[in-house]
Amino acid sequence: MSAVRLLLLSLLCALYVYLCHGACSEVDSDTEAVAGKGFKLGCISCKMRPEVEASATVDWYFKAKGEADYAHIYNYNEEGPHIVDERFEDRVDWNGSKRSQDIQDASIYVFNVTFNDSGTYRCFFHRLLTYEFYEYQTVVSKLVHLKVVAKATRGTASIVSEVMMYVSIIGLQAWLYIEMVYCFRKISAAGEEAIRESANAEYLAIASESKDNCAGVQVAE
Repeated sequence: MSAVRLLLLSLLCALYVYLCHGACSEVDSDTEAVAGKGFKLGCISCKMRPEVEASATVDWYFKAKGEADYAHIYNYNEEGPHIVDERFEDRVDWNGSKRSQDIQDASIYVFNVTFNDSGTYRCFFHRLLTYEFYEYQTVVSKLVHLKVVAKATRGTASIVSEVMMYVSIIGLQAWLYIEMVYCFRKISAAGEEAIRESANAEYLAIASESKDNCAGVQVAE
């Protein structure tokens, strides 16, 4: 029984490590780009339950400053990236989740940013969650208000976003460390209990054998 508990605790520790390594943190995109430079449009949507299998496709839309409607500019699915709007032809590259259909980071990178790229960008996650007996479709959208400037200025939003990113990383690492210490103590305690039970069983076996030997001697006399 002790060996079973020890095995279960080991599996739980492995699960904790797996979940932490697969942890996702939603960080807002920067909102200020410099004309003539490259810029990453960030878009992250984390699953609420990391253990659930999922697949997702992504669509990006753009509404230029002064325009009323959004235009479909980019799509990413199981077949790869597709630039839909000719204004972004050869200027957009996928910068999100790679080698996985379970997309949680849908960021894209825009090369040679121009002032005409100022406006509002909207990304959509079309996510299919696969449970044991059914599937569930969800749609999540994120907004990025982009301003293109001639010279870089470090805004407050950019600083706060970067600080929050590092805080999230440190928090996840601290959580992993605490869980590993907890699991280690549980495993150690279970191991010590197993040793004690083994020692007690051995002692009882020796005592029983000694008692049987004494009874045999008395019968012989």
